Amino acid sequence: MTKISEKEFARICREIRKDSESIYRHNPVGTREETLLWMLLGVLISYLNLSEMETPCFAGTPTAETYRTAILHVLQAKMETRFAAEKYLDELIEARKYKP
Repeated sequence: MTKISEKEFARICREIRKDSESIYRHNPVGTREETLLWMLLGVLISYLNLSEMETPCFAGTPTAETYRTAILHVLQAKMETRFAAEKYLDELIEARKYKP
């Protein structure tokens, strides 16, 4: 079973944040926050090799909160050691303030 470290999760969030303008411009699936969280969830599904049974499903149109909840749910069982993923999600959604 593939696990994720805090360091690797932080790196993934940082890279998405760094590329946030391009991600949003080319994938406007919703609000900026929804798009970035959607991208992070997609990366985690791939990185963690989630099976179809482990991949979150959504009823209706997902919101930023739906994506955030799904990400935290996925991480619960996949962290190498427990860490506060919320702080990285908060930093990610503040991407428009990011200055490389």
